[in-house]
Amino acid sequence: MLYLAFLRGLNVPGRSVKMDHLRALFRDMGFDAVRSHIQSGNVFFETAEEDRSVLSRTIGAHLREALGYEVAVCLRTIPEMEELVALDPFRDITVTDGMRCCVVFTTERIDPGLELPLLSPKKDMEIIRTTGYEAFVVWYLIKGRAPTAKGFQERHLGRDATTRYFHTVLDILDAAKKGAS
Repeated sequence: MLYLAFLRGLNVPGRSVKMDHLRALFRDMGFDAVRSHIQSGNVFFETAEEDRSVLSRTIGAHLREALGYEVAVCLRTIPEMEELVALDPFRDITVTDGMRCCVVFTTERIDPGLELPLLSPKKDMEIIRTTGYEAFVVWYLIKGRAPTAKGFQERHLGRDATTRYFHTVLDILDAAKKGAS
């Protein structure tokens, strides 16, 4: 089974990890065909293990021990990513230079009763759609700066989540499919 691991909190200030080191950490856990994509904690790997909770705990514990801090581990498969992209969640959005279309990957199920769209009090973030474990969010840049996940996003989507721009998600899926065996 090929998994895509979206890791939270790598290569942010104070948490620099070289991708060759990160790949080695995944190989140390016995995973095969380990690859990474860009510098923000996207790792592809193969394993016979199908229990995601076991995989997430194993990866999280190994990274915590090796790196010295908690890393949220959001695991997805290529078919799941294809379904996510097929939703075309931003099709009704007219994107401007002051906006970013994002996907938030969560480790915990998102409340299905969340009333959408949901705009943050600062009006810098809007959750427009969710699936069970992903949220489609529009960031509104204020003075050229993106919002932070702390506060509004964490309150509604959970602390153990990680965000990728939608165009990056497309690139990650393409890279994963190119290397799939």
